[in-house]
Amino acid sequence: MATANLMDSSLILTLDAGVDEKGNPIVKRKTFNNLKTSATNDQLFAIGQALASVQQHPLVAIERSDRSSISA
Repeated sequence: MATANLMDSSLILTLDAGVDEKGNPIVKRKTFNNLKTSATNDQLFAIGQALASVQQHPLVAIERSDRSSISA
């Protein structure tokens, strides 16, 4: 049976940067790498909210991206 080993995690903030001249939404993403893989989702959410409070644009979403290696 294959097993997955968590290698690293990233926190991604999606920000609303307004609209372009055609009225399409402009979305900016900021990625924070090298997070502790043991960080809980609640901890990352709190960090995301704290980081969003000092951003120029309003927060749209907070995402966590995990990278794992799979071996037999």
